[in-house]
Amino acid sequence: MLTMRDIIRDGHPTLRKVAEEVPLPPTDEDKQILQSLLEYVINSQNPEIAEKYGLRAGIGLAAPQINISKRMIAVHLKDEKGTIHSYALFNPKIKSHSVEKAYLTTGEGCLSVDESIPGYVPRYARITVQGTTIDGNDVKLRLKGMLAIVFQHEIDHLNGIMFYDHINNEDPLKPIEGAVLVER
Repeated sequence: MLTMRDIIRDGHPTLRKVAEEVPLPPTDEDKQILQSLLEYVINSQNPEIAEKYGLRAGIGLAAPQINISKRMIAVHLKDEKGTIHSYALFNPKIKSHSVEKAYLTTGEGCLSVDESIPGYVPRYARITVQGTTIDGNDVKLRLKGMLAIVFQHEIDHLNGIMFYDHINNEDPLKPIEGAVLVER
């Protein structure tokens, strides 16, 4: 089981590398790694498990964050209607995106960044992501709102990009013109 000790922190060189594609079909080891990423985000949202193991709550995790430079991400969150979205994907790619932007009104956080970094992170309002599930099925997901933002955050990790790289340094809290505001 992954814990906070397994998650590397800001400044670690792996977080700035472009991760390798995962050869498909995936090995049992790669499937286990991907499963453990998903288990972490699920466990971290369970108050008893999180307290027992000292887990910081997260809704997404990418393999580079556990010092494995491979293209794997896991996302687990409830949308505004209360529907749970749980994904563990190999080689996720953004195939298309809206022109319209969106951002979280609270800013973004990251399990690899211990301090709070204020600022709005411009993201695409809607994206289409393609990837391969643990079971080897190719999927195409049309995402918007919080889900779209989380997927962009995690896919950025696969490309060596941190969320704060997108923040306007001159005026971090300047509203992004024409963007959709997403509440968390």
